[in-house]
Amino acid sequence: MQVISTISPAQPTHQAERPALPETGFVRQKLLLRFIPFSKSTLWRRVNAGGFPAPIRLSRGITVWRAEDVRRWIAEQN
Repeated sequence: MQVISTISPAQPTHQAERPALPETGFVRQKLLLRFIPFSKSTLWRRVNAGGFPAPIRLSRGITVWRAEDVRRWIAEQN
């Protein structure tokens, strides 16, 4: 009797991919914090002081930043 495996060694294993900052569109806070060198509290302090791009409130519980604004801010820091 021949046994046929349903899992082939060539199939990729599950690996967590590092998310990328989109070129355009919107970024929520959780993803944004992966690309900036400070905490959530510092993010909001800088937003309020004008040192970081202002977010856009899409709805009652959804606040986002324009990816283009974030990319521009990152480029200006280098």
